Amino acid sequence: MIYYSTKDKKVTASLEEGVKRGMAPDGGLYMPQHIPVLTRKELEEIKNSNSLAKTAQVIARRLFGDDIPAVALEELVEDALNFDTPVVEVSEGIYALELFHGPTLAFKDVGARFMARLLQYYNKGNEQQVHVLVATSGDTGSAVANGFLGVPGISVHVLYPSGQVSALQEKQFTTLGKNITALEVAGSFDDCQALVKQAFADEALRAEMTLTSANSINLARFLPQSFYYFRGWSQLVTGLATTGQVAADQMAADQVASHQVASNQQDVNPLVVAVPSGNFGNLTAGLVAREMGLPVHTFLAASNANDVVPEYLETSKYTPRPSVPTIANAMDVGAPSNFERILNLFGHRHDRITQHLKGYRYSDDQISKTMKQVYATKGYILDPHGATGYEAAREYIAAHPGSKVMFLETAHPAKFPETVKEATGVEAATPERLKAFAAGKKQTVEIAADYAAFRQYLDDRNN
Repeated sequence: MIYYSTKDKKVTASLEEGVKRGMAPDGGLYMPQHIPVLTRKELEEIKNSNSLAKTAQVIARRLFGDDIPAVALEELVEDALNFDTPVVEVSEGIYALELFHGPTLAFKDVGARFMARLLQYYNKGNEQQVHVLVATSGDTGSAVANGFLGVPGISVHVLYPSGQVSALQEKQFTTLGKNITALEVAGSFDDCQALVKQAFADEALRAEMTLTSANSINLARFLPQSFYYFRGWSQLVTGLATTGQVAADQMAADQVASHQVASNQQDVNPLVVAVPSGNFGNLTAGLVAREMGLPVHTFLAASNANDVVPEYLETSKYTPRPSVPTIANAMDVGAPSNFERILNLFGHRHDRITQHLKGYRYSDDQISKTMKQVYATKGYILDPHGATGYEAAREYIAAHPGSKVMFLETAHPAKFPETVKEATGVEAATPERLKAFAAGKKQTVEIAADYAAFRQYLDDRNN
């Protein structure tokens, strides 16, 4: 498949080129030139699959099958996705898609592990070191660092805002050593992301060393996140099977985009999905899944106080601004990179975007109250990010009685012990994997939020 830049469709790349570059040379993000539509047979295969890996193999064949031999692709998926993403009913009509059952207990394990293995596949026999740059506001750093840990020929550099990630999140990527280096930046996540983007725009630097990104700006990070949307749907298929079959039949016959099919089916009630949203890679992957045939009627973009996208949906004005810290720290993004992909997907038309995407925003107080209420009434412990998704689901159902909403529970609540304890009065049980990270010794390189300092750091690593 060919991938084009969101800034200029004439700037294209192969899968290998796109994965290795991270960003297009003109500063745009790569998008697939053609989004394949799944057939009815493929949707049936997904419905009947019993694991995330089996579901992913069906979708990966259509997304990446032209670029990677079938056997290699199947093995890559099996190795990367050796865990599941179960659906749990939390309250009437509201279901949690639990994405925290991977190695670092966060949804980003899916994209990060897939990308690590894909880059390893393409880097075989290459003697030049590949440097992976990743900015994190929480779980991205741990997922990427652990996904690439020990991979030959690849060095990972994790940039994170000092004092703005939870202690457990920090331990998950600052204690690893080997080919992983954590850079503690005196600034915000937006500063970290800006440093990474400046490095990719630095042609002199790129001529000296091979750089790629493992943030969701990399197509190999965000596209695999479409896998678990289908896995979640397949677990709810009893109530939605007919809708999915109707949509798939129509698309197979006419090759019409799935969002057009769904929007014309007013007499049925396809799935609604609430997505905690920060950099918007997760939601973008959901929209791609929808284009492939996932019968989702509406996506709910659940934000914290960093609400530039909900503001855009309400006003048609997109005004990025500095992020503010919240208890849902992984969503503390004031200039979400992947919103560029959403604009591109819908032709920059506000009227089309708002047909399929609704925005919600919640303060720290509202997030905390939701965590408290859900635990008190349902016995379910939400993490602060999942709480925004749950609250958006609750609001939507209140306005649309009888709907089914699946929200993404993006991280294990034990990763936010202080926030959970303060909101619910209880401590979430800490999995053994987290305990092992907590016992490690923090090792970081402290740098200013200044590109000259970051450039010097990279130059030193290249000598």
